Amino acid sequence: MNRKAKRFGLGTLLLLGLLAAWIHMADKNYVYRALVYNFADIDDNTIFEQREIAAPAAGQPWPLAEKYNRVEQPSELKQLHKELESVAFLVVKDDSILYEQYWDDYSGESLSNSFSMAKSIVSMLVGVAIKEGKIKSVEQPVGDFLPDFRKGDKARITIKHLLWMSSGLNWEESYVNPLSMTTEAYYGSDLEKLIKRLDVEEAPGQRWSYKSGDTQVLAFVLQQATGKSLSAYAEEKLWKPLGAAWDAEWSVDQPAGIEKAYCCFFSNARDFARLGRLYLQNGIWNGDTIVPPAYVKASLTPNGLTNASTGKKVDFYGYQWWLMPHYKGQNIFYARGILGQYLIMIPEKNVVIVRLGKQRGERVGEHPGEVMTMIDAVNKMVK
Repeated sequence: MNRKAKRFGLGTLLLLGLLAAWIHMADKNYVYRALVYNFADIDDNTIFEQREIAAPAAGQPWPLAEKYNRVEQPSELKQLHKELESVAFLVVKDDSILYEQYWDDYSGESLSNSFSMAKSIVSMLVGVAIKEGKIKSVEQPVGDFLPDFRKGDKARITIKHLLWMSSGLNWEESYVNPLSMTTEAYYGSDLEKLIKRLDVEEAPGQRWSYKSGDTQVLAFVLQQATGKSLSAYAEEKLWKPLGAAWDAEWSVDQPAGIEKAYCCFFSNARDFARLGRLYLQNGIWNGDTIVPPAYVKASLTPNGLTNASTGKKVDFYGYQWWLMPHYKGQNIFYARGILGQYLIMIPEKNVVIVRLGKQRGERVGEHPGEVMTMIDAVNKMVK
């Protein structure tokens, strides 16, 4: 080896050593895990600590429609599944399964990551906590539950601000930067420490800016308000009353820690569909009020704030739900995850659509193009 090559080798080792030292001193050891796994995956329950959400001993099986799996998928929907690598697709019409299909060794029992669909589940749990009086209302200050939010600008933040994604907190929503807060939340092991680092960068309640941190703060609020983990509360108030057929899982930052509330609720298409049916029925399940109808209505009402990215009025987001209030004469609402996880409701036709998969398509405005494709295709299937 010549002298120049030796110098390069020694220089590289020195640089790597300095980088490793900085990562350790900056308390960013999660970066190694992020680099190993590279990007989030629908099967990441195999690499994280999980907390179980038990199904009831006797679940409520879905009835099958008279035309179960005898309706033809439009060609554009078949192409979508192929291009975006769907692993599950399910359509519920009038409380019965009309169509379902699975790919790539996935089945009706396979757990798959919901990613940010979990945000809508957190919103549901806030509604449940309000029904039970554990949270007074969405106007209640976050500081009533979290000491770090009792002083300064943070004291102005309410639960509604978090639900609306308008907290004004300086959360960095980046999925490609290994040093971002989102990456640290996903691969790190101390969500409480991360949330305590947040500061207010603008007045709350003024602008909509999508931030997973807002949902994570809601998780800490729920934990304090109910005295239970998010998983335990979801099990008691949603999973068992809805008659889920299979146990679910929620990723936690460490064995005795807290759920990654902004993502990482693992279930299957059939049980995810129960959550959609619940909101199609205004929070009522088999005659029992699970989520207050008034809260459901507020959840599905556009917040009307200014979009921090475009300066336009927000007509597409409520309490952690995505909204399409005037899509071809229909009032669509849905939950979505980063890799094309969707729970889509068409109230006008009493339809729930679940799509789970490995990829997402391009956005058309504020909504992924495949959402429109699926809605249009299913409208043809349920005529």
